[in-house]
Amino acid sequence: MLDLVSQPPVDKHAIVGGCVRLPLKTEPGRLHEEIAGLSPELWGTTGGRVGVHSAADALFLRGYAPAEGEKPIEDRPVLDRLPYFRWILEQLIPAPPQRALLARLPAGATIPVHIDRSPYFSKTLRIHLPIETNENVWMLCAGQAYQMLPGEIWALNNSAQHGVWNRHPSRSRTHLICDFLPTPELNRLIAEGDRALGRPIVEVEATSGPAAH
Repeated sequence: MLDLVSQPPVDKHAIVGGCVRLPLKTEPGRLHEEIAGLSPELWGTTGGRVGVHSAADALFLRGYAPAEGEKPIEDRPVLDRLPYFRWILEQLIPAPPQRALLARLPAGATIPVHIDRSPYFSKTLRIHLPIETNENVWMLCAGQAYQMLPGEIWALNNSAQHGVWNRHPSRSRTHLICDFLPTPELNRLIAEGDRALGRPIVEVEATSGPAAH
């Protein structure tokens, strides 16, 4: 099972809670431009992810899916084609990057609510960068629903119950997802972030109809 044996567990319930928007920004146009330059043949699989994540296409930039076994957490060749993504992972976010992937959830698809339970996940902090989204996408976490916009950077507590709804009939949702080892600098950014942007899930469900399955 994937683990970082030399790292202590992280109390993500205390550090993150649910979802926190960090006081950092990216340039959505540059992110779109780099993704558009990738060969379409790189997409079309789950990247080795299984279970609840099988609804989304995935393209790993660093490391491998846990189901792939004890493989090294290292840069994948595709990262060399994405210099702005590399800068974000290595320079903008002040912490050592671990596994990183692009995840594309098709229109009308759902990632069911779940908890990431591998020991690896208990020792890293999960960061989301929205790249392609729409007004009908909701990130669910710890009983709240959040809308994450391009240009924003979010911390998500994946040790809490979390999932995704994409209720748009024709538009997909793409995020850069990366785990980082905690550092005082990253913890400070999370502490300074906005954690009051969620709405109760039941309220969102009542106003926007049932989730797609």
